[in-house]
Order: sequence, then C-alpha cells, then structure tokens
Amino acid sequence: MARFLWICLGGAIGTGARYLLSGWLARVNPAFPWGTLAVNLIGSFLIAAILQVSFTTETISPTLRLFLTTGIMGGFTTYSTFNYETLRAFQEGNEWVGFLNLGATVIGCLAAGILGTWSGRLLGGS
Repeated sequence: MARFLWICLGGAIGTGARYLLSGWLARVNPAFPWGTLAVNLIGSFLIAAILQVSFTTETISPTLRLFLTTGIMGGFTTYSTFNYETLRAFQEGNEWVGFLNLGATVIGCLAAGILGTWSGRLLGGS
C-alpha cells in the first residue's frame, strides 16, 4: 500500500510539473506545441537516466524507482515510458519489437485520436 501512495504522490507532482511547463511554453509561442514536445523530451531523458542508474547500481531503491518513474514521469509524460521501452528493445537486439512498438504507437494513437474525435462529434455534436 505504501508504494501505491508514493506512486500517487509522484503522479501529482509530475502532472503539476507538466501543467506548469506546458502552460508557460504555450504562452511563449502558441503556434507549435512546444510544451508537449518539451515534456516528452525531458521525460524521455529522465526516465532513461533514472532506470539506467536504478538497474545498474544500488543508488535508487525499488520504491524510489517507482516513485520517480511510474509516479512522477508517468504523470509528467507517458511518452517517456514508450520511448524507454522502444529504445530498450533496440538495445536488446529486438529490432522488430522496437519497430512494431514505434509503428503501432504512432499509427495507433493517430487512429485512436481520429476515432475519438469522430465519437465525440457523434455524442456531442460538432
């Protein structure tokens, strides 16, 4: 139960950080989704660094790892997890898994977005 609460706390921190950073960058230049790009790039960097350290040293405990990755990074961006898992597949020589995850995520998310928009229009009008 304690791990669950740490993950929830981390999620709140990550979500708040995403909101603040995305909002600030949206005001700087609203013509491009700089906030989303920034959180995805920062999150991808941080989750890879955190997991690398936690799996190769004893510096980060399993509970702290969950707090930082599933909690904070999960609230900050889920793209970081996608990026790490895809990168890991390539590093382990599972190129087909990496490309499958890449293609399925990009195409699948675009398709899901289109379907979600279509469904929203059907339910709530245009």
